[in-house]
Amino acid sequence: MDQVYHIPVLLRESIEGLNIQKDGDYVDVTFGGGGHSREILKNIDGGRLFAFDQDEDAAANAFDDERFIFIRHNFKYIRNFLRHKAVDQVDGILADLGVSSHDFDVAERGFSFRFSGDLDMRMNRDSSRTAADIVNTMDESSLIRIFKDYGEVENARRLVKQIVAARQSAPIRTIDEFKAVIAPCVPKRTETKYLAKVFQALRIETNGELDVLKDFLEQSVELLKPGGRLVVITYHSLEDRLVKNFIKTGNFEGKQEKDFFGNVSSSLQAVNRKVIIPDDDEIERNPRARSAKLRIAEKV
Repeated sequence: MDQVYHIPVLLRESIEGLNIQKDGDYVDVTFGGGGHSREILKNIDGGRLFAFDQDEDAAANAFDDERFIFIRHNFKYIRNFLRHKAVDQVDGILADLGVSSHDFDVAERGFSFRFSGDLDMRMNRDSSRTAADIVNTMDESSLIRIFKDYGEVENARRLVKQIVAARQSAPIRTIDEFKAVIAPCVPKRTETKYLAKVFQALRIETNGELDVLKDFLEQSVELLKPGGRLVVITYHSLEDRLVKNFIKTGNFEGKQEKDFFGNVSSSLQAVNRKVIIPDDDEIERNPRARSAKLRIAEKV
């Protein structure tokens, strides 16, 4: 398999966080290039690894190993597909929520503003709605919300006005057309950072990423055995906040609900008190790791 498909982020820390039992059942819900999965398999003997990925490119990386079961679906369906495999509970679940290096580097996927190509951004190419559909059909107030909430774009209102005015003349279908439309809104000194925020917002909306994450976290609590570990790597503050709140309080708002005895009612307990981030050496080897944050929780 091509090693450069995707360099696994925080590999040692996430594998240690899983606290792998040799005969346990584990799930990698973001298989991608298989970097994390390969390391999990090295640590099990008699156990099994279930790997999810909706991307057909990732499916080509699946291992020929009797301990390995690949499921080509979005991980928001984790509970249904594990039950279909007669699995009710597992010993550990890993999620690396970053878009793979491979997807960023393939122009026709439309994830990166570095290339020309269709404004696509679908992680699942069987899905019907692209980023271009969102840009061309969504109403003004919804677009403003997307760019403010998902990209933290400061001039979101001006940006959307530019988009809405342009699409009345002709649909915006390609990355180059989109960049030309929004060019008057892009700050010259921080162009790359600004475009990254705009593209992130569109990608999150196109793939419903935050709703998928919420569904996944709620199902993970049910699926983990007592003492089982949840390991999640996030790449922006919106994801990290959801994961942090859910581990701490059992909900996404971070409201601490207490039982009769004053105990916080969460089924998870944080293993790492401080969030784990890559060291300088890892960032130098893999610059895309620089925004990664790892949180580990145990089912209580």
